[in-house]
Amino acid sequence: MRLLVTNDDGIDAPGLEVLAARLAVVADVAVVAPDRDYSGSSAAFGRLWDHEPVVRRASVPGVDEAWSVAGPPALCALYARHGAFGDFDLVVSGINPGANVGRAVAHSGTVGAVVTGRLGGLSGIAISQAVDDWAVIGQAVTDGSNGQRWATAAECAAVAAEALLADLPARPLALNVNVPNLAIEDLSGWRRTTIADEPIRGTDSVELEPIDGDPGAFHARLGWGEAVDLPVDTDGGAVEAGYVSVTWLAPPGVEDPPGVAPVESALSSLVH
Repeated sequence: MRLLVTNDDGIDAPGLEVLAARLAVVADVAVVAPDRDYSGSSAAFGRLWDHEPVVRRASVPGVDEAWSVAGPPALCALYARHGAFGDFDLVVSGINPGANVGRAVAHSGTVGAVVTGRLGGLSGIAISQAVDDWAVIGQAVTDGSNGQRWATAAECAAVAAEALLADLPARPLALNVNVPNLAIEDLSGWRRTTIADEPIRGTDSVELEPIDGDPGAFHARLGWGEAVDLPVDTDGGAVEAGYVSVTWLAPPGVEDPPGVAPVESALSSLVH
């Protein structure tokens, strides 16, 4: 079995390195990730007919094969599903610093990569982790590598990936997993969740600030909203309460996708 590992924070992101090394124990891993930060890119490709992004061989510790792509994570997944880097059985995207919950799911490049994989016939897992400091719409405002317990999120991704690989569903699935920034033994457990109406913290205003010396030009200054308490049965509320949030991003009309049970059973064995 062969895994495509990508992210939206760039090939040098620490969460990607930890995730790829842990998944290399589960299956053969090839990293194909953006050459820079593409947070908030959702499932964007750019103008496919108008540019030829540079693809370079790269190096990621613990992994034998790695590539950087001068484009967003969805483009990495598109190239991979068309065979540019060989065949793959599963896409795993992350680890994103900042929980991709609520509205953030629609904007997340982490999630966009696995949705792109699913549309091309590959199941996928998006894995994100809450931060102790500020995060807005799934993006850490400060350095997302400080104080992150990456190993917890990587372990959750590994058991979920192993369970999916053991019996890949005929209809591809996209799974959004959000993990509190806690040691495994300190987690409250896991919950299957719905997408909240809002993220844990979002934006609430924008102000146009004139740029000195450049008439008619403005900086758009976003204002950050306050953190909100969300119901525990939603993705954001579960993470706030110390649970691993498991949200199946099923195609329209599919309420309980086949293939769910083995993953949830594996998480139950990991998170008591």
